[in-house]
Amino acid sequence: MPSNKVLEAKKAVVAEIAEDIKNAPATIIVATRGLTVEEDTELRNELRAAGVKFVVRKNTLATKAAESLGIKGAEEYFKGPTAIATSPSYTDAAKILCKFEAKHEEIKVKGGIVDGEVIDAKQVQDLSKMPSREELIARVLGGFNAPISGLVNVLNGNIRGLVVALNAIAEKKGA
Repeated sequence: MPSNKVLEAKKAVVAEIAEDIKNAPATIIVATRGLTVEEDTELRNELRAAGVKFVVRKNTLATKAAESLGIKGAEEYFKGPTAIATSPSYTDAAKILCKFEAKHEEIKVKGGIVDGEVIDAKQVQDLSKMPSREELIARVLGGFNAPISGLVNVLNGNIRGLVVALNAIAEKKGA
């Protein structure tokens, strides 16, 4: 039977995993067996630059953390070597991990958790293809800007036409 010290340490890890999953809009679960040190470093640097927390966790502790949050169905993804990527945005971790998976056969996206709902690997792929929040905001603002630009062009055209007409009248009267 494990000592109280070991049990408390495990409870702390479960609480940390649960907190990470709860605070992240998207959590991606991946298998990372066979990555070289260089590949692992490259992946971790890319994830760190995007603000993604990437940690290898024990499956039983990760399963307990998901259960403590009331998330059903995640336990099927916590088998074999497992790393958990918690992202500050919905798409960052998915984009990086799916791009990395396409280049390296050693890493495999198993599934994920988005807003407390379990998603499979196909849905993670779909998530990786979505534009980021910043891209969506830029598109919306561009959509707002288009009608205003059109109005300015129309008004400029009318004013230009008025100036040409007045100039023609002035030349006619001057002649």
